[in-house]
Amino acid sequence: MSEATTAHSTDRQELSILAINLLKKVLYRDDDGALWQTLLNQQAQLRDYFAVLDLELILDEAEGHAFLRARPDHPEASGSKLPRLIARRPLSFPVSLLLALLRRKLAEFDAGSDQTRLILSRSDIADLLRVFLPENSNEVRLIDQIDAHINKIVELGFLRKLKGNTTVDGDKEAHFEVRRILKAFVDAQWLAEFDERLAGYKAALAEKASAG
Repeated sequence: MSEATTAHSTDRQELSILAINLLKKVLYRDDDGALWQTLLNQQAQLRDYFAVLDLELILDEAEGHAFLRARPDHPEASGSKLPRLIARRPLSFPVSLLLALLRRKLAEFDAGSDQTRLILSRSDIADLLRVFLPENSNEVRLIDQIDAHINKIVELGFLRKLKGNTTVDGDKEAHFEVRRILKAFVDAQWLAEFDERLAGYKAALAEKASAG
């Protein structure tokens, strides 16, 4: 086998590995530096390949992440039979609210810190959400609900659970990194309207509490 053939085979294998990984998850520079560099080198080929599938490669070199999304002009809306490869995933109201609160927290962190990683404890995240949830005399059930919302956001890839963290008092407590890809899903314009949206959240929660 010639060197040219071997090199071509290697390039195709790297392209396949990248494509499969992107179809399964978000890629982060910090998770695999070598894979990230290959992504940068082969992004043109990847864009052409995914265009055939009606997908768009979103690559943010500054933030260090890449993911796929359906093209904004996906023909599904016009009645085409071309299926949507990446399905829309509806989120519950509390999960949507927590994502918005985390996005605002990330904006505040970026404005007031020269660090790049926002780390929050489980208690920190619970406190963000707790004030917006209906009052519940069953504290254990409330905590379980908050944990379920946090776990869903971990599953979605917007939080990453860290290992080996403790509270100031020495008690073990989970800590999470707010993944910066959240900025791509909750943009600056949306964030600028956050206070208005937050008022809507509060009204909806009050209505839900009175109905329940």
